[in-house]
Amino acid sequence: MNKNNSRRSFLKKASLTTAAVGTAPYLLASPYKERLVIPRTYRHQEFTANDNINLALIGSGIQGIYDTQSALKVEGITLVAACDLYTGRLERAKELWGKDIFVTRDYREILDRKDIDAVIIATPDHWHQTIAVAALKAGKNVYCEKPMIQNFEEGQEIIRAQKESGKICQIGSQGMSSLGNEKAKQLYEDGAIGDIVMLDMYNDRYSAEGAWQYPIPPDANPKSVDFDTFLGNAPKVPFEAKRFFRWRNYKDYGTGVAGDLFVHAFSTLNYVISSHGPNRALATGGLRYWKDGRDVPDVSITLYDYPKTETHAPFNAAFRINFIAGSGGGSGFKLIGTEGEMEIGQNAVTVKRSKLDMVPDGYSMVSFTENMQEQIKKEYARKNLEPRKSSLTTGTTTWEAPNDYKGAHYDHFYNFFTAIRTNGKVIEDPTFGLRAAGAALLANESYTKRQPVDWNPTEMKLM
Repeated sequence: MNKNNSRRSFLKKASLTTAAVGTAPYLLASPYKERLVIPRTYRHQEFTANDNINLALIGSGIQGIYDTQSALKVEGITLVAACDLYTGRLERAKELWGKDIFVTRDYREILDRKDIDAVIIATPDHWHQTIAVAALKAGKNVYCEKPMIQNFEEGQEIIRAQKESGKICQIGSQGMSSLGNEKAKQLYEDGAIGDIVMLDMYNDRYSAEGAWQYPIPPDANPKSVDFDTFLGNAPKVPFEAKRFFRWRNYKDYGTGVAGDLFVHAFSTLNYVISSHGPNRALATGGLRYWKDGRDVPDVSITLYDYPKTETHAPFNAAFRINFIAGSGGGSGFKLIGTEGEMEIGQNAVTVKRSKLDMVPDGYSMVSFTENMQEQIKKEYARKNLEPRKSSLTTGTTTWEAPNDYKGAHYDHFYNFFTAIRTNGKVIEDPTFGLRAAGAALLANESYTKRQPVDWNPTEMKLM
C-alpha cells in the first residue's frame, strides 16, 4: 500500500470536525466507540414502454429467481421470457411473473428473439461459458452468475466475446456493489488498518439445505426434465433427479464450495484492496458428513499467498468452509492489518483499532534482577515508544447501511442496467470475474493434486 495511506493519513482525517460524516470517526475519547450511517441515494427516473429494458431469465432455479426478483425492482425493467430444463420451473415462472411471459426449454429461442435486450444466466456452472458467449454474440447484454467459469481455460473466450460484441457483461457476485464494499474500499485506501497482513474468511453451515440437499419434486422424471441437455459436455450418465436438482454436489456440473462461496470473498477482497488476486494456493479438506453421493468436499480449508503490489503489502488469506458446523453456523470476512482490523459485510463495516504494546511487561522481565528491571523500564520510558496519542486512536467504529437501503443485490443490478443505458462500465466485468473465479478454482486444483498450485493473477494463467 502507498506509504501516504498510513496511520498518520488516517488520523489526520479522523481529527477533522467533518469526520462523523466522512471516512474516519472523530476521536474524542480513548477508546472510542461509534456507529455511523453510510448514505446511499438513487437517481429516480421514469421510463416509457419504449425505454424499458426487456429482460430474459435463463435458468429459473433458486438463484435465477432471486436474481430476477432483484432485477425487477430496478425502474424500467420488464421480464419477457424465462428458460429452464424442468417444466415445473416454467410453470413457476408464470406464477411469479405472469401467464403472458414466453417460456421455453431451449435457451437458443431466447437468444433468437429481437425484443430481448439482456439476459440473466443462472444455470449450473458448466453451462455459463457456452451460454454467455452465445448471448454476447447474439447481441444481448449479459448478467452471468458467479463463478463465471467452471474451468480455467473458459474465461478468455468470454472476455473476447464481450469485447467483440461491445455489449455489457456483469458477473453476478451480488455483494460486489454493496454499501459495505464501497465503504471498506474507502477506509482501506485511507489507511484505516495500515498494511494488510491477513484475510480471515469463514462460512459455517448446519442444515441440510445449507449443504445443498435441495428438495426434489415428486414429478421429476425424464419427461419433465431435459436431462440430456442438462448434461451438455459433461460425461453421459442415466437420468438421476438428484444430479439435476442438486448439481452443486458434483464436480461435473459445479465448482464445489470454492466456486460457490470462495468466489464471493475474492470478489470483495480484490475490489477493496484493488488487487488482481493471489499467486499461490494450498488446499485441504474432505467429505466428512454429507455422504449422499456428492463428489466434492463438505469441509474445505485453503491458504492463499498474495504478492506485494502497488496497492497492498504481501499477505496471506485463509478461507474456511464447514457444512457440518455443530456450533450452529455463522460467517465472517475480516481484513487484518498492521494498525487495525476491518470486518466487512454487505450492509456494514466495522473497524477496530488497538494499541500496539511496545513496552515489555512482567512476563519477559522475570529473569532479570530487580535493579536491572528498573534500568530497563527507565530506558523504555526514555524512548517514549507508547505516547499518549497512541491510546487516543484505539476503539471501534461501525458504519451501517440506512434502514431504507435496497440491498447489495439490487445495487448490482442497478449498476448493470445503468451501464446498459449509458454504455458505461460495470463493477464486475469478465476480466474481474475471471480473476475472482480463477482464484477460487485454485482451491479445487490444489485439493485434487494434493499439492500447492501457482497462478499468475495478472495474466490469469496457471503456472
